[in-house]
Amino acid sequence: MSLSTHVLNTSEGRPAAGVPVRLELHDAGWRTIADGHTDDDGRISGWDTPEPGVYRLVFEVRGEFYPEVTVAFRVTDDSHYHVPLLISPYGYSTYRGS
Repeated sequence: MSLSTHVLNTSEGRPAAGVPVRLELHDAGWRTIADGHTDDDGRISGWDTPEPGVYRLVFEVRGEFYPEVTVAFRVTDDSHYHVPLLISPYGYSTYRGS
């Protein structure tokens, strides 16, 4: 199983570079299993999820209204999971990408 993410700043129409992101697994509680920063294209790729389960990505976007965005999701099989985040000063959205 592999995971990637892409953060896009929709108010500026460009990728969000340098955003700190944590990947957490929920077992007996939330625990960090990987962390990193988005590259110049707003991407992080190549993270492995060791098993099916509930995960979350915590994006430290440090915005005036949203200082942090958390996206929880369930991994059910060994396919690739892509979880993009579209962020603006007063809103955000996400979806299961390909």
